[in-house]
Amino acid sequence: MSDWHRIFAQNALVPPHPQRARQLLKESKAFQCVLKWLEGPLIKQGALEVLLEVECHLRVSLFDVTYRHFFGRTWKTTVKPTKQLSRQPPRIAFGEPFYFHTSLNHPNIVAVVEVVAEGKKRDGTPQALSCGFGILRIFSSRPDASASPSQDRRLKLYHGTPRALLHPLLQDPIEQNKHLTLIESCSLHYTLRPHPALEPAFPLLPENLLVSGLQPLPGLLPAHGDSGDALRKPRLQKTATWHLDDVFFSLYPSLEKFEEELLELLVDDHSREGGGLLDGGALGVLERRLHVGVHNGLGFVQRPQVVVLVPEMDVALSRSASFSRKVSSSARTSCGSQALVLRSHLRLPEMVSHPAFAITFQLEYVFSSFSGADGNAASVAPSSHLACMRMVRWAVWNPDLEATDGRVTLPLQGGTGPNPSRCLVYKVPPDSRSSEEVKQAEAGTVQFRFSLNPEELLETPKQRAEGPLAEQPCRKPPQSPSGPSAPAPQGLTATQDSPRGPGLSLSQLAASPPSPAQRHSATEDFSLEGRISHLEANLSRTPAVLEASVAEHLQELPFTPLHAPIVAGTQSRSSGGQLSRATMAVLQSSGFPEILDACKQPVETVSPAQPIQFNPQKEESDHLQSNEVVLHFLAFSRVAQDYRGTPWPKTVYFTFQFYRFPPATTPRLQLVQLDRAAQPGCGSLSHLLAPISKDGSFDAGSPGLQLRYTVGPEFLKPGEQRWFLRYLSAQTLQIDVWDGDSLLLVGSAAVPMKHLLRQGRPAVQVAHELEVVATEYEQDTTALSGAMSGFGSVKPIGVDMVVKGRLHLTLANVGHACEQRTTESCSLPPPRSRVISNDGAGRFPGGSLLTRGGLRWRNVVQAQRLADVDSELAAMLLTPAPGGRGPWSSGHEVDAVRRRKLERMRSVRLQESGAEPVSRRTAVLAQQSVRMQHSRDLQVIDAYRERTKAESIANVLSLAITTQHTLYATLGTAEFFEFALKNPHNTQHTVSIEIDNPELSLILDSQEWRHFKDAASLHTPLEEDMFHLRGDLAPQLYLRPRETTHVPFKYQSFSMGPLEPAQAFADLSTEKGREAGAPRKSSAVPTKHAKVLFRASGGKPLAVLCLTVEPQPHVVDQVFRFYHPELTFLKKAIRLPPWHMLPGAPLGRPGEEPAVHVRCSDPNVICEAQSVGPGEPRDVFLKVASGRSPEIKDFFVIVYADRWLAEPVQTWQVCLHSLQRVDVSCIAGQMTRLSLVLRGTQTVRKVRAFASHPQELKTDPAGDFLLPPHGVQDLHVGVQPRRAGSRFVHLNLVDVDFHQLVACWLLCLSCRQPLISKAFEITVAVGEGKGANKRVTYTNPYPTWKAYRLHSDRPDLLQFREDTFQVGGGETYTIGLRFLPGGRPGQEEVLIYVNDHEDKNEETFCVKITYQ
Repeated sequence: MSDWHRIFAQNALVPPHPQRARQLLKESKAFQCVLKWLEGPLIKQGALEVLLEVECHLRVSLFDVTYRHFFGRTWKTTVKPTKQLSRQPPRIAFGEPFYFHTSLNHPNIVAVVEVVAEGKKRDGTPQALSCGFGILRIFSSRPDASASPSQDRRLKLYHGTPRALLHPLLQDPIEQNKHLTLIESCSLHYTLRPHPALEPAFPLLPENLLVSGLQPLPGLLPAHGDSGDALRKPRLQKTATWHLDDVFFSLYPSLEKFEEELLELLVDDHSREGGGLLDGGALGVLERRLHVGVHNGLGFVQRPQVVVLVPEMDVALSRSASFSRKVSSSARTSCGSQALVLRSHLRLPEMVSHPAFAITFQLEYVFSSFSGADGNAASVAPSSHLACMRMVRWAVWNPDLEATDGRVTLPLQGGTGPNPSRCLVYKVPPDSRSSEEVKQAEAGTVQFRFSLNPEELLETPKQRAEGPLAEQPCRKPPQSPSGPSAPAPQGLTATQDSPRGPGLSLSQLAASPPSPAQRHSATEDFSLEGRISHLEANLSRTPAVLEASVAEHLQELPFTPLHAPIVAGTQSRSSGGQLSRATMAVLQSSGFPEILDACKQPVETVSPAQPIQFNPQKEESDHLQSNEVVLHFLAFSRVAQDYRGTPWPKTVYFTFQFYRFPPATTPRLQLVQLDRAAQPGCGSLSHLLAPISKDGSFDAGSPGLQLRYTVGPEFLKPGEQRWFLRYLSAQTLQIDVWDGDSLLLVGSAAVPMKHLLRQGRPAVQVAHELEVVATEYEQDTTALSGAMSGFGSVKPIGVDMVVKGRLHLTLANVGHACEQRTTESCSLPPPRSRVISNDGAGRFPGGSLLTRGGLRWRNVVQAQRLADVDSELAAMLLTPAPGGRGPWSSGHEVDAVRRRKLERMRSVRLQESGAEPVSRRTAVLAQQSVRMQHSRDLQVIDAYRERTKAESIANVLSLAITTQHTLYATLGTAEFFEFALKNPHNTQHTVSIEIDNPELSLILDSQEWRHFKDAASLHTPLEEDMFHLRGDLAPQLYLRPRETTHVPFKYQSFSMGPLEPAQAFADLSTEKGREAGAPRKSSAVPTKHAKVLFRASGGKPLAVLCLTVEPQPHVVDQVFRFYHPELTFLKKAIRLPPWHMLPGAPLGRPGEEPAVHVRCSDPNVICEAQSVGPGEPRDVFLKVASGRSPEIKDFFVIVYADRWLAEPVQTWQVCLHSLQRVDVSCIAGQMTRLSLVLRGTQTVRKVRAFASHPQELKTDPAGDFLLPPHGVQDLHVGVQPRRAGSRFVHLNLVDVDFHQLVACWLLCLSCRQPLISKAFEITVAVGEGKGANKRVTYTNPYPTWKAYRLHSDRPDLLQFREDTFQVGGGETYTIGLRFLPGGRPGQEEVLIYVNDHEDKNEETFCVKITYQ
């Protein structure tokens, strides 16, 4: 007997009750239960006298109280001698843990513990006696129960055996039933706790199976150390992938006779059960299925794969190109043409090199009977009450551990023996019913070819085409280095090349009752070895339960989704060029202010085409250490290729972010068109930019807008200058251009900043002409490859980029001498020390016990009033006493002093004037009242000091061991430092390190510690295995007497506060006068704090480290802006550029690319990086949930190139605009009308609707209109797309007075092409010619006068002499056409739409234009 057969026979499980199995399954939960000791005189003296060599053990079984049903398998402890019962108190120690996991999370699922005494009778025969049992509750009925999982519990024991629980009188709650008798002074001590560490071993351990950690489990590595408990921290063995090909089954004497006799038996059983006579021809075989899975003796490691087998004759007649497998001639000779074949190969990635791992094959038939008289399946639906699935044969194969490939032939099995599915299997008919051929061979064979791929190599595209069951890698992190994560389970699928099935639904088939053939041809007497004697195994309902579970759990296919990737960096590749001399002359004469250096001299101008040689030493040695960066916006012009009928914005504004400064939004700028006399000589320059005043007017005499940023030592942190210079040399500045009226994005431009490096010069400036590119991302693309777009580059899939205009921009860098910095303004220690010492933490500067001031530079402390330093005490002192009002009634010290002075002055005047005795008595009473108030306040102060003295002294004493430190951290960057921890005592300590901030963590891995040390050039000692880890508890560190050690920490934050919007809709004109030259610090992220407590063995603190984290703005490398429907998920793939092009990427060996890791600032965004293989592109996948319109969700994606996530190489900002989605189905050239609902705000607004494609979308009202408060109004929209296809149109409703966005929509157009009635062809010359004039006739088919409108899908190529015309009934009208000259040779197709007066399409003409 092989290891698999032995383990399989010893681990038979009783399934849960069928009613329990039909309930909604929950996630399985793992438990660890330790049976510690048995206490009390449990074994009676009579049993000890009857039996010899009495020993004791415990048995544990799972029990369902609701249905009074035992299930699972009984687990037994080791046998213990009963001699320990003679001690006082009597106790038998076990201390054995057992593990299990179950999804039956219900309070009535319990564990029954039985105490069994075993010995020998006088004649030597063994005998076992039950001495009592207990009911161990696994799940609590109270959801708020919070018992400590590590706390010892006592289990009460009852007289009798667990078989009493099957009696119907024992109802829940069982513990309170009068028929149960409690055993006095006897109990079992145990602990029960959840065990999440067992979850990785779930595939290897069947549900509801109780196992011991000392029991070897196939697929698990042995435990470390001497404990031998392999399940406390299970470690999985390495898996290997096995491939099976050329699988075919041979059934004797032939497939036809085998299935014929099988159907006869089904018909015979149906008639015997009283189902009436049934014609054998009316019963048919619907499908033949094969279940293939990996079994470790306990259960299937993953759910078996289900594929469809077809007769070999059908394959021979089929013309499917996918069936390219050739069965060997010897196999064909042996089986003839009577085989069931599989037309694809199988992939089993969960195999383990272990003797107990086997591959099982199970042949299953799906039967369906037809109620029609003629048995026609096509005309009548199959009868559901006879549709059923039956297992007919099975086989198991234990592969040789040293074999790598070969061919295997296995005999098939059937009948009453146990099988892996624990269901009834078709038995061979008796001899009286079988023919002579059947008697010769009863079972049949299965043949296949196998190959082993132990290294899990990636499949080539050819292999992937042949093997469609390529598994998708599991996205969960590995549990341990030696135990990789379990692969994703295979689903219930038919592989590619195999026909899909079944014809009936799985739920319909699973609901079928047991077939008569099943009762006829199989028995129910499963032998359960090792089971407790009183557990009755009822397996009659097992097939129904298993089929129900199969139907309920739909498994995932190994499928890789297709995401159209967006190439990172395409947005920043807007090409720019050097300004022509004509353009420079026009800009010079337009009155733009000149940029001057520190000496008021004109700045040196460099060419954008000039190569830059960056010398860091030359930049750092420059005496002008302060850099004033100037951005001068000059003009924004439309491209020459743009059709003049396309609307052009009247005002624009720009958004961008420079270095670490907050996102900037410029004021609205007017586009001033140049005179026609100046346009021919100025190249592409057409519009200048002019500032708009508050009253809406603009001055064309002072055009342009300058923004200044001062980056000097007062702004930069020590050592940050080299990072700023690196930023200028490698990064590009992305500028978004917005329409100032419609608030729609016009496009984006990117300008390199490497020319701002002065390289020792006093100042430098460069003029750029940048292309403003509008990028549109298609939401659903069917394209599978990109298009070539210039210089051999590939255009990204689903991305359409259109040049909208040209931005004329001047960048300048003016050097200034830095001012003298004071010592108190230093934000960081000059060397930026990575080692924090607590040597200076033992000084107390003095002062109040109620305040914890910072570090003082002078040992001078000014006395302060208690009421000023403690708010709680001040609240009690400032409360006036009843019946009087003293000088303490004021809340400010100045008021109290002034009152005292006025009171003294009044008393002096009363004494000098000799006032009435009454006034004197009034003054005396007032003074007495004041003295009483003072006396009361002194008593309150004294009582308050006594109450808080102990706490205040303890807080002050803690300052002696507290170290304060400030960190300056940026998003995603790991700030590494070491804390010099010293043991001040003469005894050793085991120190626990407690951290209260999850963003601060210890560096536990020595390799990670070495990486950070090398990056920081830190030469302090490094130790291996420095910390003692205890699961979820705090790490521990051992310190010798008077020893000082360096504890490594890193602080890394991925969270951001509320971002300042890059697109400011509210009152853009008010930002004109904002000063951009002063250094601005972003206040969006508040200061954070972290505390580390080093606690000694006795629980006393040894040292305290208090960190103050000042978040700093970070560098943004690229901005992605997406528009998506509200309350949906955006799924995008961003493709990384080649690795050597990423700035900051580490250098590796040739052909080696480091792993890419990504993190996101928003925890609700799913992002991950996947690499297909070496040399393949790398994609970053994003999945974001959009909010409600018009919400804008901003988050950052951080890309790393090192495994420790030390420093990002790329930081992307992603802006997701949520819009209301409106789906429109229309016809090209025809007007489609719809209405949108407008809802008023709190006040009356003057609004206007703007569209991103105004030529194709019209609104009514078209101009400005009033939107009443809290009102509802319709906005009528007419959509008339020019071309067929799917596209998106943006519609904004804007407050024209305050330039605020009120509402926005995303119109998803699905446009189909109209029917073309006529086609024409014409040839037009290329160049600056006159084009061509042509005519075409149109006849009115109606008997009355009709008005028609003419439209074209290419107004840049075709113009009409008249856009509208009228023609009488039956008359003919001549349409004049004007074809414009083409720009380059080629062919174009132009559609002419002839519409009626309502813009409904009457006819469509197609004109094919050839330009030559």
